[in-house]
Amino acid sequence: MFARRIAVVGTGYVGLTTGACLASLGHRVVCGDVDPQKIERLRRAEVDILEPGLAELVAEGLAAGRLSFVVGAKTAITEHEDGAEIVYLCVPTPMGVGGVADLAIVESVIDEVRGLLKPGTVIVNKSTVPVGTSQRTIELLNRSDVSVVSNPEFLREGTAVEDFLNPDRVVVGSDEQDAAERVSALYARLGAPTVLTDAASAELVKYAANCFLAMKLSYVNAMAELCERLGANIADVTEGMGYDRRIGQAFLSPGPGWGGSCLPKDTSAMLQVADAADFEFRLLRATIDTNERQRQRIVEKIRFAVTGKRGGSLSHVRLGIYGLTFKANTDDLRDSPALAVAALLRQAGAELVAYDPAVRSDNLRPEISSVTVVDDPYLAGKEADALVILTEWPEFRTLDWSELASAVRSPIVVDTRNLLDKDTLRRAGFTWTGLGR
Repeated sequence: MFARRIAVVGTGYVGLTTGACLASLGHRVVCGDVDPQKIERLRRAEVDILEPGLAELVAEGLAAGRLSFVVGAKTAITEHEDGAEIVYLCVPTPMGVGGVADLAIVESVIDEVRGLLKPGTVIVNKSTVPVGTSQRTIELLNRSDVSVVSNPEFLREGTAVEDFLNPDRVVVGSDEQDAAERVSALYARLGAPTVLTDAASAELVKYAANCFLAMKLSYVNAMAELCERLGANIADVTEGMGYDRRIGQAFLSPGPGWGGSCLPKDTSAMLQVADAADFEFRLLRATIDTNERQRQRIVEKIRFAVTGKRGGSLSHVRLGIYGLTFKANTDDLRDSPALAVAALLRQAGAELVAYDPAVRSDNLRPEISSVTVVDDPYLAGKEADALVILTEWPEFRTLDWSELASAVRSPIVVDTRNLLDKDTLRRAGFTWTGLGR
């Protein structure tokens, strides 16, 4: 394998993981970002993102001289002695008006670097972008000597490094075979199945995969509600389903709904793509509607557990909230179902005191301003009328539940992740309520 000269534009979640992992594969990588302070921290191997193994890879890349950080896209491309051979675009594509992905930052970077690219350079769209973005990039570049490739990422927060270095597949799409093969060769050492296709198909793969996973999660949440009505056990039902190789065990755990940085954005974008193609994607619409309803259902479950009746008042009810991030092993609060449920509880008049291992009380963000955050899990339970598990942090299993039982006003736990051992809770004196049981 030849070491390639690579520039990565953007050092967010995808960009930093991509840069550090490519450097670990032996390539020479320069990562550029517009935030000078962030670049200074990265040069000291200080990684702001909570992601297992990422800080270690950054430190190794810096020490080996294969990874460096600079300010700006232009510098990232020109920092290599002979110019970058391959340029990864890993900049944000936030949800825009109507749910379509906003490509303003992508287009701005293309405009900025167009004249600096050496003939033969390959531009790689790594950001999640709508179908047609590769063609739009070609038009904006207006360079017949520069190729464009779509190479979607499939990184899960909390396991991103593992996902990059041990991928299920590598998808590379371009209307230029040589460019696609050059990009796929970067991952040759990984030994993963590679899908070489056209640009439009590659762009659609990421959306198709994430929308399918969202459907699976909405399905299992609906099934959990049905289990409650029929007296069945969702854990046994999903175990029986998961052994079917056509279905698999993943994404079969009920919860307060799906969220994060990808699924909400990608499902909305897919609806826009479908609408533009004059296709009524009813299944996907139902998936999103089911997810919205799930959050309301969780609130009603908490309401019933606390008041003993449907529609009971939560005014001035004190709730200990465990978990604010959208999933465990990340500090990401974007579109967190935990925060969505917390917001609905606040609207209902409840007082919320929350604990999350990744959210510190001295570093609060605007999206959790209505919640009192503490740094001690036992403080979150003090004088609470109920405790609510909203994120599946493993450490919640090992709390001293007897100590919590003596601290609460009412020994009630609503476990929206089915995370805890109900017998342990009951021995400690708690009434446990889960999903689908």
